[in-house]
Amino acid sequence: MVRLRWLRRLLQDRLTLIGLLLLIPMGTLILVGPLVGPYGPDEIDYLAMLQAPTGVHWLGADDLGRDVLTRVMVGGRLSLSVGLGSVLLALLAGVPLGLLTGYLGGVIDEMIMRLIDSLLALPPLVLALTITAVLGPGLMNAMLAIAIVAIPTFTRLVRGQVIAVKQQEFVAAAVAVGVHPLGVVLRHILPNIANPVIVQASLGVGFAIITESSVSFIGLGAQPPTATWGSMVQVGFQYLETAPWLALAPAVMIFLAVLAFTLLGEGLRGALDPQSRGRGER
Repeated sequence: MVRLRWLRRLLQDRLTLIGLLLLIPMGTLILVGPLVGPYGPDEIDYLAMLQAPTGVHWLGADDLGRDVLTRVMVGGRLSLSVGLGSVLLALLAGVPLGLLTGYLGGVIDEMIMRLIDSLLALPPLVLALTITAVLGPGLMNAMLAIAIVAIPTFTRLVRGQVIAVKQQEFVAAAVAVGVHPLGVVLRHILPNIANPVIVQASLGVGFAIITESSVSFIGLGAQPPTATWGSMVQVGFQYLETAPWLALAPAVMIFLAVLAFTLLGEGLRGALDPQSRGRGER
């Protein structure tokens, strides 16, 4: 019943519905489109170089005659994969660190949080670009860099939630009856802090997509001929005056993807947070 209640609140939120209406067709297009499209992402047609949108190439062709629509769909797979993958890596590292520091406290908490604070001292985009430059160009290195940048956010969020929850009576009761600390954390604390983590993960995907696009735009992400939205914007930027559709198509997809995940995250916040229950019902 609880799950049905928050799901009902989620679906009643207009902004969330807009996010889902953007995300579902976009995901379907990205997954299915390249399988049924007439062109390959690296298929070159020199006769179609910088061709404007037509009935043959719906979004035009790039500087090598490759179909822009096909590359947008294939590039979307990689951009979304990097966004989801980096958030998953950040969760796998940040959540355990937050649980450890929040529950144990003391010297361990001080040491880990000082390291986290040092990472938060730099702007996230600058830190991601620096890590990627050190690791070297490549999509996997970019994903790892974005994950490292996102870890402090999840660590601090989980730590704060753990500190608040472990003061509750049901946690004290579990400790009093001799439940192992690991059992207390996994069975009593973790389920009660999952909601804000889910919300942050949804919002984090949007940030990851923007960061991957920025990294690829300056040449540190996907390497030619691999297509991602960021690398396509970088190529199209060189032809803004003569062929604006090259940059416009992937830029619009980046905007829509980030908007969709942001709206979904805000909807989840309203559905999962009892204090904001009325937001989607106004």
